[in-house]
Amino acid sequence: MDYKSFIEVQFPVSKVSKESYKERKAGSGQTLTGLGKWWGRKPLILVRAAILGLLMPATDNPKKDMEIFLKILTMDDDGLLKRKNKSIEPSVIHENLSPREQKEYFDVDENGKVVYKKDVTKDDKQNLQTIAFKRLSYDEKLKYCIRPEEVDNIDKPEWDEINEYLGTSAYNLQDLMRQLGEKRFGEVPTIGDCFCGGGSIPFEAARMGLNVYASDLNPIAMLLTWSALNILGSSEEEIEELKRFQERVYNKADAIITEWGIEHNEEGHRANAYLYCNETICPECGYKVPLAPSWVIGKGTKTIAILKDNGKGGFDIEIKMGATNEEMKRAEKGTVRDSKLICPHCNMETPITAIRKDRRLEDGTIIYGLRRWEKYEFIPRDDDVFKERLYCIRYEDENSNRYYTAPTEKDLKREEKVIELLKERFNEWQEKGYIPDSVIEEGDKTDEPIRTRGWKYWHQLFNPRQLLIHGLLMELIDKEAKSKNEKVVGLLGVNRCCNWNSKLSRWNSAGAGGIGKVEDTFYNQALNTLYAYGTRSMYFIYNSWFFDIKKLLFLNRFNHNLLDARNLNDTSTFWLTDPPYADAVNYHELSEFFLAWDKKMLKNIFPDWYTDSKRVLAVKGRDESFKSSMVEIYKNLAEHMPDDGMQIVMFTHQDTSVWSDLTLILWAAGLRVTAAWNIATETDAGGLKEGNYVKGTVLLVLRKQNSDNTAFMDEIYTEIEDEVKHQIDVMRDIDDKDDPNFSDTDYLLAAYAASLKVLTSYKSIEDIDVAYELSKERGNGEESPVEKIIQQAVKIAYDYLIPKGFDGFVWKTLTPEERFYIKGLDIEKNGVYKLSSYQELARGFGIKEYKGLLASTKANQARLKTAYEFGLKGMNDNNSEFGRSLLRNVLAALYISIKEEDTSKGKSWLKSELPNYWNKRNAIVLILDYISTFEHISNMSNWEREAKYARLLRELVSNDGI
Repeated sequence: MDYKSFIEVQFPVSKVSKESYKERKAGSGQTLTGLGKWWGRKPLILVRAAILGLLMPATDNPKKDMEIFLKILTMDDDGLLKRKNKSIEPSVIHENLSPREQKEYFDVDENGKVVYKKDVTKDDKQNLQTIAFKRLSYDEKLKYCIRPEEVDNIDKPEWDEINEYLGTSAYNLQDLMRQLGEKRFGEVPTIGDCFCGGGSIPFEAARMGLNVYASDLNPIAMLLTWSALNILGSSEEEIEELKRFQERVYNKADAIITEWGIEHNEEGHRANAYLYCNETICPECGYKVPLAPSWVIGKGTKTIAILKDNGKGGFDIEIKMGATNEEMKRAEKGTVRDSKLICPHCNMETPITAIRKDRRLEDGTIIYGLRRWEKYEFIPRDDDVFKERLYCIRYEDENSNRYYTAPTEKDLKREEKVIELLKERFNEWQEKGYIPDSVIEEGDKTDEPIRTRGWKYWHQLFNPRQLLIHGLLMELIDKEAKSKNEKVVGLLGVNRCCNWNSKLSRWNSAGAGGIGKVEDTFYNQALNTLYAYGTRSMYFIYNSWFFDIKKLLFLNRFNHNLLDARNLNDTSTFWLTDPPYADAVNYHELSEFFLAWDKKMLKNIFPDWYTDSKRVLAVKGRDESFKSSMVEIYKNLAEHMPDDGMQIVMFTHQDTSVWSDLTLILWAAGLRVTAAWNIATETDAGGLKEGNYVKGTVLLVLRKQNSDNTAFMDEIYTEIEDEVKHQIDVMRDIDDKDDPNFSDTDYLLAAYAASLKVLTSYKSIEDIDVAYELSKERGNGEESPVEKIIQQAVKIAYDYLIPKGFDGFVWKTLTPEERFYIKGLDIEKNGVYKLSSYQELARGFGIKEYKGLLASTKANQARLKTAYEFGLKGMNDNNSEFGRSLLRNVLAALYISIKEEDTSKGKSWLKSELPNYWNKRNAIVLILDYISTFEHISNMSNWEREAKYARLLRELVSNDGI
């Protein structure tokens, strides 16, 4: 039976977004993050909600459907209360009680602090906790809750209600999913993912009791997915043995390092961090200058490095703890600023590119000047442009007190010993695969180490101390591991160490409470070379090596393959995929950082696997070859699912040209879109790629294309308009009025989805040649027919989405520029100040010139001009639609009212300057009424004067008589 799934009709966008954000904020506490680094892992709650949404049927009672859906995921009121694991502070409880309740249970002490009254019992306090919790918003409740995945099970009364509604007899999530699958398909469904990456989709599907198929082209992706399904699915006894293995390897490595005497000083204190910097020769004065963007080492301890001219053509570096505020301020200014060397001896500035001797040829080709390091090299040569220098060590004494010091002569001797120890082992370790020996292949993300440092081999991204520690761990894994699982756990541990201990690991002077911390290599999606970096000692690498191996029960079968998605032959009931798209992340290149360490041992563990990243086959870019690869892959997936099967494509882009490409790809693959939902999945982080990338994930829900119909373009536009309005109406009707699920972004996404639904519901459209459009290279600004359709759908949505509190009739009479302005005020009211939001508005309303309406275009500070900021500029400008508009005249009247402190002057302006004043009076009153609502909104404080005068002017105009 082909019935609609819950996710095709509705989805709790807001709640899933908030739960996803909470999961992301857990950082290393996330279930799969501990296994190793992978870029863009999707939150497990998002996967769980999507899979449940596919299997749960939609009925003719959408409100009840949503209630049951949230109950299963413990995202309803009862579920949140069950997840509550922290006590609410008395002050927060107090804020959420009535005045009578506040008076009954609370006092205020002499310090103004809210405290319980002395006679309040333990039961009273527990009852107040529950009362206050229920009155909190969803966001506030989550602060006191564990994640849904951390709940063992919901209670029997909830299951009884769920079973009665769904016709099941389950008392845990796994049984429910299997029963829903068997009711619909006659068997337990299989969830397939051919871009499994970090393993979120197959892992969560397996945990939900479903069968799983997972594949990926990339060996590191498959290692992580294999580990998620096999290591975390081990028995209690096996997990304890794996933990003992971790301890055994670490302890042996630690004992060897201690015996070598390379981390302890003469007092017996042990180093936990080493700070290195590059040095280069200033071309102006010939001095050897240490390079760092800042010489602040620990903000909390006020530790700095001070450069002192040694009179010998260079600088000594003094380490000072407890620096003065003035010294801290000076130390913030390093010797590298804005990609220039700032020489502290001659005070001259030299571009780093000039120091590297990079040059540009007449044809625009750049020739990079640094020499390429040889395979046997792991330290710079004497004649290299950049040398490396140890300039600070953090030691820990017998009482665990940490202190910084400049390296002494004996410290430098220990540094030399590290180099000698590595030299003795270097060739053997490379041959055995304990340290990398492979070349860095040039690419978009791998070019930087080559051109900015001359590093040609992967091992050169690590200094001798790092290579020695990691190589020792690899040697011990090889000798100590007795099983495949132990070898895998060891390899994952080394990969984690490499991420947190390379020459690309930043030193964060504010980290660890201001003490200072070595950060990970991949804080963004790139290989960023550094002028100064941190190194973890063997003693301090403890947290990188160990990761929490949890026992999780998988009651199903799963299959996994390392292969190209174009070649898979396994059938899945549902395909959930998160494909690489528009170069958002260059997985194939970045993963080589780990693959360089893993390849020889990986081949030993998995003899049937290949051990290169298959760059040539990787799906990447946006050109014709990418699009044809995607069509091939999704056509193959469509062929390997039943006729009543479904797919979800996860997608993180908002450029209409990319949406257009995706539409054509899915269309050509024989798939049709049935729904789309936008979930906020990303936390704020540095290094996010610029452009139309969103901190969210679009879930595109798909079925097989089963139509033989052909449509004409003129029919399409009418159909899309109806579908856009229908989709928005449905979303509004089912939305929770107290805790809304949908924002404007979601309603606009509905317009994208509506256009895709209509387009892909036909086998063909008379005026669109899919194959031709996919192969065509377009110039800048050139739109495809599909792009034009999507843009029209967005315009329909904008016209239909009337700002809350604004009159619908007046809205329809406004020009696009006026709608843009009022909609802009609406997003400001919601605390959104992103320039991209105004760009989207402009596109939606078909406006090319809009920046003249903005008071600020700064990132995260964009906003519209107020009436007073406009003044009378541009009034009645024949070249400006906005300058002649009704709204512009109302703003001018407000400006005059404020300037003259007399609203009668504003009314006089409108009567004398605005044509047809009497016919437009009702519209003027409604616009002023809307602006007056800003008076007590915190986000609209810059509109406070205008709002006040709008209220007064509204009364004058409203009561005006002829």
